[in-house]
Amino acid sequence: MTYYLKTFLSACIFLLINSFSIGQENLSDKPNILFIAIDDLNDWTGFMGGHPQAKTPNIDRLAKKGIAFTKAYSSAPLCNPSRISLLTGILPSNSGVYGNAERNFRDRSPGVTTIMEYLKRFDYKTMGGGKIFHGFNTIGDSISWDYYHKITRASRIKGKKVSNEGNKFDGRDSNLPFPSLFRWGPLDIEDKEMPDVKLVNWAISMLNKKHSKPFFLAVGLTKPHMPWYVPRKYFEKFPLNEIILPETIQNDIDDLPPFGKKLAKEIYIPSSGENYNISGDVEHTRVLNSNQWKKGVQGYLATINFADKYVGRLLDALDKSNYFENTIVILWGDHGWHLGEKEHWRKHALWEDSTRTPLIIYYPNKIQNGSTISQPISFIDLYPTIVEMCGLPKKENIDGVSFLPLLKNPNQEWNKPVLITLGKGNHAIRTKRWRYIQYFDGTNELYDHDLDPNEWNNISGLEENKNIILELRKSIPKTEKTQSYKHTISPSKVVKI
Repeated sequence: MTYYLKTFLSACIFLLINSFSIGQENLSDKPNILFIAIDDLNDWTGFMGGHPQAKTPNIDRLAKKGIAFTKAYSSAPLCNPSRISLLTGILPSNSGVYGNAERNFRDRSPGVTTIMEYLKRFDYKTMGGGKIFHGFNTIGDSISWDYYHKITRASRIKGKKVSNEGNKFDGRDSNLPFPSLFRWGPLDIEDKEMPDVKLVNWAISMLNKKHSKPFFLAVGLTKPHMPWYVPRKYFEKFPLNEIILPETIQNDIDDLPPFGKKLAKEIYIPSSGENYNISGDVEHTRVLNSNQWKKGVQGYLATINFADKYVGRLLDALDKSNYFENTIVILWGDHGWHLGEKEHWRKHALWEDSTRTPLIIYYPNKIQNGSTISQPISFIDLYPTIVEMCGLPKKENIDGVSFLPLLKNPNQEWNKPVLITLGKGNHAIRTKRWRYIQYFDGTNELYDHDLDPNEWNNISGLEENKNIILELRKSIPKTEKTQSYKHTISPSKVVKI
């Protein structure tokens, strides 16, 4: 081999090694993302103080470690539109995705790019499991994922029925409406038989693997979504005779407009302009008449505690992995939940309890961890925030705005009003002090959170608040995409949550 050939080959090898090193260095500079979604979790966590008996030590330690948002809001109080708006960065009013039946968002918004799809463009490996998009037994959107791990959910686990002792309740044995949605009670099974536990075990196996690319790992826990069936030991932490009920007042819905009263009583969403009446019992009244309120609260607390334990297992696995120093952790809930507040159960409403949910972000050494942010934040802004945290080019043609500057300096002002939508024409605007609700028929509600954090007094009719309402109305969409289907009031055809 000649001297010149040796020199040339040495130079090639040198360049190859260095280019590989540069590539590896750039790869390591991109953070991984552990994306934890919790289904139907409201503010009943320790760090949010939504219920004095809530036991969420693992969620709380993440909140203490990272940045905890105490006023984070979904874009819709319903699983499907909430998740799709977060994952696409497109508001429901701009996508036309308002309900749970409109799962194929790509038909409604051709050309839309999910956050996972966008990350894939920059060499991220995207993995998911459980409930990320709405619909547990489907992968939701194959374009978004390199791999999706499916876990079968069943109301009966390996043929074992819910215990008939003490706490067990099945709405089909009562006079409650929509009985298939009212179920809670202890299971006499081991944790390992629960679908969420199997999901977390899979996610931990992914954290223990060596990945050649930065990864986006999405873990969608289904609890505390109904039915509130978890192993008995979680119920035993909340003795029924010690249960504290949510704060309520009698006749809370008397000062609401007709459509607001209708939402309080029923779980369906009539289409805009549909004739409606408010006859019939309030659903909450039926819960009381069946003596199920404390048992429902117990079931929700037990199920939250179960979910929290497995959030903890996931966080512990990350801490022990090779990725703990360069992984963003984002924990979020898809919307809030009522357990009798405003005489209402479940979500399907535009009040605080239907729309407020946890959001925690932890990014080692890059943001002001150990902080709490009490300024209202919308989940529509999470997409561009993730993009900026990953150091990627700004994503155009989405509705959100990155709040990374707030993560770096939590004490700065953030005065962006939050928009929340429940079907075409029905919106809430949340600012630091006010919640304004406007329905499709022009009726409205207004709450002053400085004086009335429980939203007991609708003050929209007071003359002194006219200018406040005019200002808040500026954030209501001027145009809205048409609904793709008509909601029904028939219990037999209601879209299940």
